[in-house]
Amino acid sequence: MTQSTPSDQEHPAGRQPAVVRRADWATDENMWLGHVLGENLGTNLTVLFYSTDTVGEGPRWHVHPYDEVFIVRAGRALFTIGDQKIEAGPGDILMGPANIPHKYHSLGPDRLQTTDIHLSDQWIQTDLDDPELTA
Repeated sequence: MTQSTPSDQEHPAGRQPAVVRRADWATDENMWLGHVLGENLGTNLTVLFYSTDTVGEGPRWHVHPYDEVFIVRAGRALFTIGDQKIEAGPGDILMGPANIPHKYHSLGPDRLQTTDIHLSDQWIQTDLDDPELTA
């Protein structure tokens, strides 16, 4: 049996490897903060990197027409997904279903860092009035 190497293999459907350099997506030199649209990678996933040192700060109440996966890389956060509140820490992975409003914020005391994977080649977001702030 002959083993093939990646350079010997055909890419399915003519797709090629892609790379987006940090300088092209990062909005802060010192923090993981920014996003990469799936269309720029030739895939159906958009990746957002979020980071904050401020307790109570985070993405506000909003919704997407597709599922979103949250990976907590560092720190602690309180996620609200629909009517559920979930405290999450390093290594925890959560899923926000399509069309279900959600938000999260840092619980501190350390820097919160998340990687948020949008199951779409575009970032489509509708910001909403937060029922907890308008009640």
